[in-house]
Amino acid sequence: MLNSLSARRGSSEESEWLSVSDLMAGLMMVFLCISIVMMRSMMEEREKIRALAQSYRDNQLAIYQTLMHEFESDLPRWGATIDKDRLIIAFNNSDAMFSTGAAEMNEDAQRVMESFFPRYIAALKPFLGSIRAIHIEGHTSSEWGAGGSSRENYFNNLRLSQNRSREVLHFVHGLVPADEVPGMLALVAAVGYSSARPVLRADGSEDPEKSKRVAFRVITNSEAQIHRILEEAI
Repeated sequence: MLNSLSARRGSSEESEWLSVSDLMAGLMMVFLCISIVMMRSMMEEREKIRALAQSYRDNQLAIYQTLMHEFESDLPRWGATIDKDRLIIAFNNSDAMFSTGAAEMNEDAQRVMESFFPRYIAALKPFLGSIRAIHIEGHTSSEWGAGGSSRENYFNNLRLSQNRSREVLHFVHGLVPADEVPGMLALVAAVGYSSARPVLRADGSEDPEKSKRVAFRVITNSEAQIHRILEEAI
């Protein structure tokens, strides 16, 4: 009798153990499936970001190469340079474009803009779908006349850089009929940075002449694309 009870108790315990084992095995399979799905999702998002980064680099390079092809022979005589990574064409030493402390463009600067801007807009036209904005940036050195505090100099230069960039925008806006390049001119804006972004020499000191510049910068819509991918991932 005792042997029979013991046998039944052992059989029951073994049955319960098998049930728990089955449950644990099932849970492990569920967790494994969840992990696989999450890993696959992460890999897909990573691939999207990688593809976006590659597309961004390719687009940046294509814009840079287009601008170089159009303006490479003109840059030296204009005293201009192209920044490959930031897609900036800078007309260095803006004192050659304006009288000291003034915002009105001189005749030489107007002739340069008459040659440059229509070609610039035409060169960028194929990339219209990837461009968020085109900024005409005014920059100054940290110098401002004689005396005055650094704060006063900064805001005097801020006003000057803003006035100069607006003057350039006003002038070039009339060089390209809006109906010839739909939507492009609406992207162009004027920005003044005062002396906040100086050009530095190799020793880290400011180069006043190169710091005084007017620059045309292409801003792509890569940031919007990154936000879109992040929103889809949530």
